[in-house]
Amino acid sequence: MATKHEQIIRHIMSLSVGHKISVRQIAKELNVSDGTAYRAIKDAENQGLVSTIERVGTIRIERKEKENFKRLTFAEVINIIDGQVLGGKDGLHKTLNKFVIGAMQLEAMMRYTEADSLLIVGNRVKAHELAIKAGAAVLITGGFDTLDHIKRLADDKQLPIISTSYDTFTVAAMINRAIYDQLIKKEIILVRDIYTPYDEVHHLYNTDKVKDWYVLNELTTHARFPVIDENSKVIGMVTSKDVIGKDKQMQIDKAMTKNPLVVQAKTSLAYVAHMMVWEGIEVVPVVNQSNELEGVVSRQDVLKALNQMQRQPQVGETIEDVISKNIRTVEGDPTAFQMEVTPQMTSQLGTLSYGVLTSLITEASSRLLLYLKKGKMVVESLNIYFIEPVQIDSKITIKPELLDAGRVYAKININIYLDRKLVGKSMLMAQLMDR
Repeated sequence: MATKHEQIIRHIMSLSVGHKISVRQIAKELNVSDGTAYRAIKDAENQGLVSTIERVGTIRIERKEKENFKRLTFAEVINIIDGQVLGGKDGLHKTLNKFVIGAMQLEAMMRYTEADSLLIVGNRVKAHELAIKAGAAVLITGGFDTLDHIKRLADDKQLPIISTSYDTFTVAAMINRAIYDQLIKKEIILVRDIYTPYDEVHHLYNTDKVKDWYVLNELTTHARFPVIDENSKVIGMVTSKDVIGKDKQMQIDKAMTKNPLVVQAKTSLAYVAHMMVWEGIEVVPVVNQSNELEGVVSRQDVLKALNQMQRQPQVGETIEDVISKNIRTVEGDPTAFQMEVTPQMTSQLGTLSYGVLTSLITEASSRLLLYLKKGKMVVESLNIYFIEPVQIDSKITIKPELLDAGRVYAKININIYLDRKLVGKSMLMAQLMDR
């Protein structure tokens, strides 16, 4: 049976895009407390199902898939530029395909203004009207207002007219930055992208017996199951190690491991991988903010996602992307790596940034372990003993050396050279993941 939280989320998903939502309305319609309704609405906002806008309220929006990362809703634009809605608030859920800066003659401006676009313009009332008639939303900069008949036209066509105190080019930069942030976020894999959902997860209740573990074990061939109470809250994990030698009539909450580590759907893949390696666990329950079970994520899920992620094209480039793309193996020595110091890799002083150096060392060490068939690594500690200034356009050589390795750990010494001169030295300790 679905929990009240799940019932509210499903109800929100069933609402039409653009529908206005309130805590009191949800609580009344589904006969739940205001607190339960509030938590579910916040969860829906985290999932991209609704958007809350000051002076407008919470509205149902179209859930954007990762492939749709280039688009922003007008509701998101309002939050980005700290704007207010002058008219057409029923269209806030719509997405913009492009934005046009209205810094040209009216006729030229209209040639570029089309349906589903956003015209960014100052106090030019005629441009406001023509843009709405062309099917575009309008963002008025400088804190200006517009005429009442244009606001009514925007309401009729459900196209937002937004006002902001920022100037035109500041607003354009802010929106561009938001789109770029989404480009980067697109590449970040979260637990929600890989976990097994609740309706496919086998679990036990705290009132079940040890014998019920054996039934599930035979049915699924799995050996690890979350344990929940009557409110679907995760209270433990039970594994074969917990039940071996126990009386089959013993209640499961007497045998389980209490207070297990859990994650939420918005937790990053990197954090889960780190947790599993450090704690030596195979399965982690996925919960909501009320600690109710939403699914599980396994070590196999994490490894599969890490392998898949390496095969995906990079769109928005971070420093790590730049390093990964440009670092090269030294000819004749597959355990040494070269990299040219580009402007974005330097500090304000024009020398190689300490943070970038850390990323370089990590990438070179990771490639060394893969070359030696030791598997993927998670950094445990990294000590940089010294580093001399390295200028822009310098070509440095990173030479990692495996000092010691076991089944689950590795110790690596790293030397950094510039024209055969030692300019940096580091020591890295890492935990190894399953190959």
